[in-house]
Amino acid sequence: MRISTRGRYALRALLDVALHESEGPVSRQDIAARQEISAEYLAQLFRSLATAGLVRGVKGPGGGYVLGRDPATIRVGDVLRAVEGPIAAVHCAIPQTGNRRRCRRIDSCVTHLVWEQMSTTINNMLDSVTLKDLCLKARELAGLTSECNGPPASQKGALAEAGYMYVI
Repeated sequence: MRISTRGRYALRALLDVALHESEGPVSRQDIAARQEISAEYLAQLFRSLATAGLVRGVKGPGGGYVLGRDPATIRVGDVLRAVEGPIAAVHCAIPQTGNRRRCRRIDSCVTHLVWEQMSTTINNMLDSVTLKDLCLKARELAGLTSECNGPPASQKGALAEAGYMYVI
């Protein structure tokens, strides 16, 4: 199983919003420049993130994006599922929806137990890390002392200089 560019970039972009939100809504162009992701690609990602309630767009002059929830309640798994869909080691371990069976062998396949347990472990791990956890780690790596939602004015630029975007 691999997390695609969509998942990796969505997490970086949402972390960027969390780290700079105290400055006001964060513009897509600023995120694109800091994260080296095209603004058009970010627009696609933010549509999925907004649908999941993780981010909200603010229109007008000075507009941009703000978090849809407190960073302590946004889990890495929420972000990845918003842009990637269900996370599973193999197709048959994706949670079943409706009456659709995932695989005709599921009731007799011993290896399915391995894939299901692996998928559960991966999801539990991704759900154990929040956006706030990542903000705090980014600030720690940059030598900053403030909480999420943006650096104090005296510490602006230190996150970019520390290259925080590459640690996740």
